[in-house]
Parts: sequence; C-alpha cells; structure tokens
Amino acid sequence: MTRILHAAPLAGLVLSLALTTTAARAHATLERKEATPNASYRGVVQITHGCDGQPTNRVSVTIPEGIVGAKPMPKPGWTVTTEKGPYARAYPYFHGDIREGVKTITWTGGSLPDDQVDEFTFLARVTDAFAPGATVYFPIEQDCAKGKYRWSEIPVAGQDAHTLKSPAPGVRVVAAATKTAPAGAAASTSVKAGDLTIETPWIRATPGGAKVAGGYVRITNTGTQADRLTGTAIPLAARGSIHSMSMDGSVMKMAPVECGLTIKPGETVELKPGGLHLMFEGLNGAPKAGDVIQGSLTFERAGSVPVSFSVAPIGASKPGAPATSDHHNH
Repeated sequence: MTRILHAAPLAGLVLSLALTTTAARAHATLERKEATPNASYRGVVQITHGCDGQPTNRVSVTIPEGIVGAKPMPKPGWTVTTEKGPYARAYPYFHGDIREGVKTITWTGGSLPDDQVDEFTFLARVTDAFAPGATVYFPIEQDCAKGKYRWSEIPVAGQDAHTLKSPAPGVRVVAAATKTAPAGAAASTSVKAGDLTIETPWIRATPGGAKVAGGYVRITNTGTQADRLTGTAIPLAARGSIHSMSMDGSVMKMAPVECGLTIKPGETVELKPGGLHLMFEGLNGAPKAGDVIQGSLTFERAGSVPVSFSVAPIGASKPGAPATSDHHNH
C-alpha cells in the first residue's frame, strides 16, 4: 500500500513533466509540409498556444525569396496587412514574369486564448528557385498580450533543425509524381474541395518542342456561395491560366479569362476543347499520352486543390479518345 501511495505522486510528476515538455516544444507550424516547384502552395500557419498563458494577438509570416504571388486569406475578427517589395530577380508567373510581390503578411487585432488553437492561411506559388530536396523556411512572429515568440531560426548546412530553440517552419520541396496509366485509360478522379466537385482533369499530349498545352476539367458547385477558379499549375509548365476561345467569322480567337472563372451555386462548368480551357505555357517537357501528371487548381474560396491530370493523345476530343489531326482546337 505504501509503495502505491509513493508511486502515484511519481507518476503524476512524470506526467506533469511530459506535458510541460510538450507545451515547450509546441512551435508555430505549417500544416502542409511539402510543396512542388512551379506549383501553388497553400500555407496554413498553426498557432497552438499563447505566451505563458497569455492570448495571442498578432501573427506575422515572412515570405522567402523564390515564393511569389503570396496572398493572405481574410480572417474574421482579425485585420490583415501586407508589405510588398521587389524580388531578387524576375520569376515566371501566370501571365508573364513577376518582379515584386508580398514579402510579409500580418494578422492583428484578434485574441486567441492560450488554451485554443487556430490557423492563419495564405496562398503562394513555389518557383523553380527551389529544386526537389530543398527546404523552404517561413519565419513566423507571434505576439501576445504579454510576451512574444520569434520562430525564425534557420539551420545552417548540415545542422539538425530539431536542435534549434525557435525554429522557423520548413516546407520540403519534392518532385511532382508522374505515373503511367494503362493504355487508353483516363485517370479516375473525382475530387471534393469544400462545396466543389472536380471531375476528370485531363491534358492533351503535345509534340516535342511545343511550348503550350491545353487542359480541361468539369467543376460543380453544390454550395450556396459562388467560387472562382483563378489559376492552375503543373510541374512541366512555367505558368497556367484559364482561357476562352471563340470564333469571329472564320477567325478563332483566344484570350485569358481576367479575374478568373466564376462557378455559381448549383452550377456545373465544363472546360473542354473548343471553349473554355486551361492553358499551360512555357513547357519544359512534353506531356505524353498515358501519363498522369500531378498538378493543382486554385480557387478563390477553396484554395489550392491537388488534382491528377490524365494525358490523352495529341488532338483528342476527350480523355481516352483517339488522336485527331486538329492540333489547334484548344
């Protein structure tokens, strides 16, 4: 009996120490730990505790060089501000090179209690400045009613990040997976992203040396609020956008859809050959029939959504269809 009475306080002490250690290591983190070059990235900063019991009232994230086009997501109860500046060099973007953009995003004015967690979200694009295997670090500042943290330490080459007291969250850059599907088969994909259902994303194969490729997809909005398709990305392309195509007499005209494509509540929008379509420009390789290419679609509300594009033959009218001689009908 005596041993049990002594063991209980010891167990309680061990548990208390374990909880204290866990709390001490509860750094600011990014939910998504991986990203691919030339693709969109949805950054979700997770704040899991305050400062010694004090509520958090300011969160700021630094956007590193080589991450471009950053945009914050509004957060109810908080005021969001950004600081912009020039990049060290120009980077390929959706409609041409981009030379400046958001360098810092800050949320202020709210109050996140110490015993609650919350997330602060931004969208950006990872450029080819980062090769697969690299790690990108996003320094984060956290201010409380009393006290503050600076999650800003970046390991030097060969250093273990776990040895740092206040490490900046890191995102590992990985190559986008490309796999070959059975002959004649399309990728069986139906992706849910909030109120959106994304069906059968596909791309036409291109001849060697081509610099553009057309992509297609079907999107249904089952919600009560409109969303907007604002961009797309695959590792093979420097940039991606949404284009329209129309005929003026016998002349075919194509133009980018400025400000994105709206998908209204209850509406299904199909991007297909001969009409609205995705345009991938600045190709650094040729999509091959039968391949499946990992990419993304970016929405105003749903954010960046990973999708798998099946590759149909050159000139195909739909995924799994045979090739045709009409290579210009995007």
